[in-house]
Amino acid sequence: MNPIVDEAAWRSAHAELLAREKELTRELDRLAAERRRLPWMRVEKDYRFTGPEGETDLEGLFEGRSQLIIYHHMLKPDDPAPCPGCSMVGDHMPHLAHLHTRDVTLAFIARAPSPQIEAYKRRMGWTMPFYQSTDSFGPDFGIDGGFGLNVFLNTGHGIMRTYYTSGRGVESLGTPMTLLDVTPFGRQETWEESPEGVPQGEPYSWWRRHDEYDPQPSAPSAARRRASQRTPA
Repeated sequence: MNPIVDEAAWRSAHAELLAREKELTRELDRLAAERRRLPWMRVEKDYRFTGPEGETDLEGLFEGRSQLIIYHHMLKPDDPAPCPGCSMVGDHMPHLAHLHTRDVTLAFIARAPSPQIEAYKRRMGWTMPFYQSTDSFGPDFGIDGGFGLNVFLNTGHGIMRTYYTSGRGVESLGTPMTLLDVTPFGRQETWEESPEGVPQGEPYSWWRRHDEYDPQPSAPSAARRRASQRTPA
């Protein structure tokens, strides 16, 4: 059983732990800054995906935005017991409007046929785009029968793979901020350490209630275009 103490002792113990938590937050910010400086890998092959509107390619999954987060769900054809872990990941995804306003698209993919995917989405109450992928896209990007998350950037020099994680790396993802932190542009706020040319604005100034964003945002700003089109190192 935990010790029972008076208020002064509780505050002292809490302050010590809080200081360590704040240092961890700063370290996570430093890691996110390093993540935004990772080298990019050009996507060389043509991949195909099937959704309720038919077939598309990888560029189509971006929906006109410059950044794309893909979660590889383990839903299989005729799956009698869809993965509860992957389904929990689906449950804790945020309202997508907060990502869209930062020029980010989030999509799920799985091996199951598109009608099966749509049925499972209805059961789970999900609204994120969710596509069937049957070619080598998963294995080519670190997913061979399991789950994981890949991030891509659509640039003037082609589509680039910028980040990948799996296992416990996906446990903390699910808020707009944690998802933005794995993208090449990050949160796009002035306090972040980001490569030159990445668009940035004042902290919190872009925040809205999810139904107050422009439902049809304009094309990416000139700053975002310049950032996404810079030549990879």
